[in-house]
Amino acid sequence: METRLKLIAFDLDYTLWPFRLDTDVVAPFQKRSNGNIVDSKGTKLNCYHEVPGILKSLDEDGFILAIVSRIAKTKAARQLLEIIGWDSFFSFKEIYPGHKSLHFQRIKDQSKIDYHEMLFFDDEHLLTIL
Repeated sequence: METRLKLIAFDLDYTLWPFRLDTDVVAPFQKRSNGNIVDSKGTKLNCYHEVPGILKSLDEDGFILAIVSRIAKTKAARQLLEIIGWDSFFSFKEIYPGHKSLHFQRIKDQSKIDYHEMLFFDDEHLLTIL
């Protein structure tokens, strides 16, 4: 029997955007009239340009998407996801310090999706092996 992948989870820092939210940028963030997103110092923030299309395609293909991140600045991460316009793609947002195994346990409990039906993308290789 073949198992179909149901849920795809992503880390945030250096996976969906090219910086560390806890150390490289300063919240709060704002979207300017020209569409640029800046932090409180006026530094322009960019995401990896492929990410919006990938998220849209996965969403349209029926995958459940999740965020799994150990970012300490939880409120800032959620604000940035909303300003960028990605918030609606993610059914689960486990954003807080701690072991990612706990993040995934909560997603598993809430979604009723088994681990073998999940895929995880993270820039830290050791964290992708749970």
